[in-house]
Amino acid sequence: MDVSKLNEKEKAVYDALAKVIDPELGVSLIDLGLIYKIDVDDQGVCKINWTLTTMGCPIIDVLTGSIYEAAMSIDGIKKCETKLVYYPQWIPDKMSREARMLLGIHL
Repeated sequence: MDVSKLNEKEKAVYDALAKVIDPELGVSLIDLGLIYKIDVDDQGVCKINWTLTTMGCPIIDVLTGSIYEAAMSIDGIKKCETKLVYYPQWIPDKMSREARMLLGIHL
């Protein structure tokens, strides 16, 4: 995701999502590269496309709730719609350098 193309509200949501930690990996969803798209319209509707590191992840509901809560914590966000997507498929290259270092992944 190109953060430089986000508007002010979208950047605020992005920053809030950077504080959401995957409980199994101990790394933020942003650093894992799981957040694919953030859109906030003029009516305060936030739409977030995101994915998982593995299909059938047992904590989908936990992550969905955490994403929703993070977005709704931003002033001006009136509604949040999260969409779990599987394309493009997540690969370790999507992780930040810091996440790869924390998890001991060398690409």
